[in-house]
Amino acid sequence: MNLIELQKQYNEFKALGLKLDMSRGKPSPEQVSTVERLLTAVTCNADCFSETGSDCRNYGGLDGINEMKRLLGEMLGVGSDHIIVGGNSSLNLMYDTVARSMLHPVEDGCKPWSKYEKISFLCPVPGYDRHFAICEFFGINMINIPLYEDGPDMDMIESLVASDETIKGIWCVPKYANPLGCTYSAETVRRFAQLKPKAKDFRVFWDNAYVLHDLTDTPDELVEIFSEAGKYGNEDLFFEFASTSKITYPGSGVSCIAASPRNIKRILNALKVQTIGHDKLNQLRHSRIFKCYDDVVAQMKVHMNIIRPKFQIIYETFEKEFEGVDDVTWTIPNGGYFFTLSLPNGTAKRTVELCKEAGLIITPAGAMFPYGIDPEDSKLRIAPSFPSCEELATASELLACCAKLAIAEKNSK
Repeated sequence: MNLIELQKQYNEFKALGLKLDMSRGKPSPEQVSTVERLLTAVTCNADCFSETGSDCRNYGGLDGINEMKRLLGEMLGVGSDHIIVGGNSSLNLMYDTVARSMLHPVEDGCKPWSKYEKISFLCPVPGYDRHFAICEFFGINMINIPLYEDGPDMDMIESLVASDETIKGIWCVPKYANPLGCTYSAETVRRFAQLKPKAKDFRVFWDNAYVLHDLTDTPDELVEIFSEAGKYGNEDLFFEFASTSKITYPGSGVSCIAASPRNIKRILNALKVQTIGHDKLNQLRHSRIFKCYDDVVAQMKVHMNIIRPKFQIIYETFEKEFEGVDDVTWTIPNGGYFFTLSLPNGTAKRTVELCKEAGLIITPAGAMFPYGIDPEDSKLRIAPSFPSCEELATASELLACCAKLAIAEKNSK
């Protein structure tokens, strides 16, 4: 289509008065409804006791109940001695871990991060906007690291952390990374495990949000980081995060931080001042409906069958609508909640603007980069999980129309 034809098609979409939202990777109402049994998993006072006899209605249990620690440990491939159970949000645990590091030394002989004149985090890009927001909130400088199909640029990471003591951390989403959907290769994980940072208080924030969120029957495999790091005496370098927020209820899930026993002790020493314990009844409810790891796997297959067709709808639309359009590609991950649409340079922001004017909200262009700046203005995060299949059919056609119109406008100048 030429510019005039695209403009006509776009105006026809605008006339529909659409109100569609693909801005975030939220589970759909259909997914949330699959765990209604969670609401009645604890039915009376006599049900409120953990396997150790602890009364989950009362105070105590700072690190979580045993059965929840064991289940989360199985999900991540670590022992329960590596786990502290949190509230419903792993993002909260990540924020708290950075805040704690700003206020108290991460390592013996070091200062709190806030006492340094300048500190930096390495940020694989495209990446997760909320990671970047935490850094920006605390005034932490962010350094872009290119992210590829097998993980971030390890040559660049190894060089930077070995030579620059102001670099204190790196954000990682190692499986089905938000938003590319890539999984770190075994070689990439091994290189992370062998890092030799100049800063003694450098830490890797290993956000394993999509550890079980497969979209195919041949899922990606991720090497377990603590076992690998232990081979090189580097267990203390890693903080790992996960939750059940996209397994059960996003607003009432259970999160965890996994760390070395030494770091667990440090975290608990601080946590005992912050709280007496998180919601143990919710932990108990989760452990009642997921009595073992296989129960979680079965639940995730239910989710896969709901989400996979949604991704497929958009892929099929893009195949048709972008045929013959130069410099337009998209990732096709084996799992997670997102994929990335790559457009010609200088057209992503305009595409988002056009979508909004026609009633489709998508993630802002630039959100996948620190400070909201995509240096090429070419990447968009696509989040298919929340809308219905019918809505996605319309949304994907509209999105393709907006992208093609943005490209045509640019080429006409």
